[in-house]
Amino acid sequence: MNAVVGTHDILLVTLDTLRYDVAAELAGAGLLPGLLPPGVTWERRHSPGSFTYAAHAAMFAGFLPTPVAPGPHPRLFAATFPGSETTSPGTWVFDAPDLPAGLARAGYHTVCVGGVGFFNKLTPLGSALPGLFAESHWEPEFGVTDPRSLEHQIDRAAEVLARARGRVFLFVNVSALHQPNHFYLPGATGDTRESHAAALRYVDRHIGRLYALMRRPCLVIVCSDHGTAYGEGGHVGHRVGHEVVWTVPYAEFVLEDHAAA
Repeated sequence: MNAVVGTHDILLVTLDTLRYDVAAELAGAGLLPGLLPPGVTWERRHSPGSFTYAAHAAMFAGFLPTPVAPGPHPRLFAATFPGSETTSPGTWVFDAPDLPAGLARAGYHTVCVGGVGFFNKLTPLGSALPGLFAESHWEPEFGVTDPRSLEHQIDRAAEVLARARGRVFLFVNVSALHQPNHFYLPGATGDTRESHAAALRYVDRHIGRLYALMRRPCLVIVCSDHGTAYGEGGHVGHRVGHEVVWTVPYAEFVLEDHAAA
């Protein structure tokens, strides 16, 4: 990461509430050509939190989802912290309280395009995570109740990137997977694992436009912040310690210059 920071734009996309099993099934069936470039597969990882605020607070401190195999696992980014066992020579270390602040000190313009309520800036709590960024955006049409939320979010990202100068760290919290998601499955009247999968296919149809907007080279990290339950063990939703909540998909790749691709 020490060779990436300063030379690449960085795009972090969290697919809020996306379950690993659903993501793996669709990718295995070849149904996610937009999300994952050829040769890239989902890694099975564990989230640092069981709901949006906790998971993102950890990720913005450098604690991305952890590989499920026994570690320690060196991290891409890490705040200065004496005794850290996951900071390696390849880790980019920032002397700041959070990753957006660290990247800002490294010359990046940091931008948040929010999705779920923890990014809506309507309350002090909803302003905490967006407040870590130099520039943040949220509108009701970016939220969970709009069936075209990702399209609206990408429209705003396009406006931001068109005027951005210098290196950019763009964070997008995709709300489409979060309940309610029944409107992505024709005829559905309630949220189910199947409507969750339909929402992921909606995201896949549009995410390529976001990738195309990014300047090259660009490091892309796309992952879920946590999963969600649809009746497993009697649970519905998240903020519980169930396997379908803790286990998340994760992928990272570099978008190269168009001429070299």
